[in-house]
Formats: sequence, C-alpha cells, structure tokens
Amino acid sequence: MEKVIFITGASTGIGLETAKYFQAKNWRVAATMRSLDKASDLERIADIECFRLDVTDPESIRRAIADTLDRFGRIDAVVNNAGYGLIGAFEAATPEQIERQFATNVFGLMNVCREILPYFREQRRGYLVNISSVGGRVTFPLYSLYHATKWAVEGFSESLQYELDEFNIRVKIIEPGPIKTDFYSRSQDLTKREGLTAYDALEARAMPGMKKAGEDAPDGSAVAEAIYRSVTDGSRRMRYRVNTKGLITLRRLLPEGMFLRVVRSVILK
Repeated sequence: MEKVIFITGASTGIGLETAKYFQAKNWRVAATMRSLDKASDLERIADIECFRLDVTDPESIRRAIADTLDRFGRIDAVVNNAGYGLIGAFEAATPEQIERQFATNVFGLMNVCREILPYFREQRRGYLVNISSVGGRVTFPLYSLYHATKWAVEGFSESLQYELDEFNIRVKIIEPGPIKTDFYSRSQDLTKREGLTAYDALEARAMPGMKKAGEDAPDGSAVAEAIYRSVTDGSRRMRYRVNTKGLITLRRLLPEGMFLRVVRSVILK
C-alpha cells in the first residue's frame, strides 16, 4: 500500500516542494494550507489532495487529519512546516507580533503533534518531522524572536522523542540554512515602532547580506530531499542539516566568544 505524508504550510516554499517531491516518489500527499485559494497548482497533480488547515486553529487540524484518513486510509508521516519569520529589533516588536510568532511556529506545531499522536500511538508507528532551522542552533542579528521559536522547536522535539520511542514513533528535526523561498520576502513580518530609530544603522548593515544569502541559496527541493531521507533511511538519526555551511559544527568547535565574533564579522561587515 502506498504511504501517505501530511504536510502543513504546503502552498509555497519548502512545503510545496515537499509535496511534489513525495508525490514523485510514489507517496500519496495531504497538502494542507490556511487558504485553499492557493491550492490550484497542487490539485492538478495525481495523488495530492489539498485540505484547509490553520495551525493556530485546533479544530481545523482535527478536521484535516480526519479528512486525510477518510481520503487515503492512513498517515505515515507528518511534516510540521508551517511558519514564518518575525525579523527586526526586539524592542520594536508589538505584543501581538510576538504572540503570533509563537502561536504559529511553536504552539501551532505542538497543536499538530498533539492531534496526530493518538493515531500514531494506536498504529504503533509514524514519523513526526519538525522543520526547525540553522537558527534553532545558532543566532544572527535581528532574528531574536524567530530564533526563540526555533530553539523551542529543537528542545521540544528532542525531549519528545524520549516519550515516543516505545511506540515506534520517530521524531526527526530538519535544520535548513538559507533556502530560496518566500521567507526572505512575502513571508516575513518586520518589527517597526514609530519614532524608534536606534536600530536603523544595525538593520542597514545586517539586512542586505541576509537577503542575499536567501537569493543565492538552493530552493526548497533540497529540504524536501532531506525530509524524504529522514523518513526512509531507516535510521534513528534525529537531525538533518541542509545548506548550513558548517555553522553548527563551527559553533560546537569554537569558544563562544570567538564564534560570536565570526558571526558579527560576516553579518555586520
């Protein structure tokens, strides 16, 4: 029987590329997204079914999982991909922006995990693939709130694997570096406070290089390939890196002060 993957945030970027990649590998795909208005490209592909899902709305998650099981009869892997970046000086962020960042990137991911776990436990198998980031292991200027969510995803996922091991449920963490997606443009939310100019010089130095890193990066298919490997290689490996350029290894090897100086010299040159 063909296997089934359930993907959040599948309308663009990594989620879209993952849906197409798995379909090409003969999986059946439940591609979920907040608005089905963006589903037209995927709906034309065989073995891909699109479902509405907002990770901040638990009822929509339950409905999408139920509809997937009705349509395909099983779910073998869940990819928690939905998310975005809140970028800019922390001081300039509104409480609403901060709450939305955590509601989507952290609590939304947890919502999906909570809803799928009873099904995975009952069948005593399944893969939870949580999309983190190189930003879940190292940090860059002006990404403090985004980093906070991805560090949370890392800790949550690593601890969760202890709880799920006896049920043969595998937790996988994908750690992309720069990837050419909407993350650096449409999907970003920027912090800005009227009259607060103290961080303008820092933003002027840091943002162009960060944007260029995204423009020069591989596209989401590189991450899709890593996701596919994580659910098919049969290993107990937990973390999979994509285009991290050795930063995580460098962080582990260098003294902290030296590593932070390296980041400053590269980003704030």
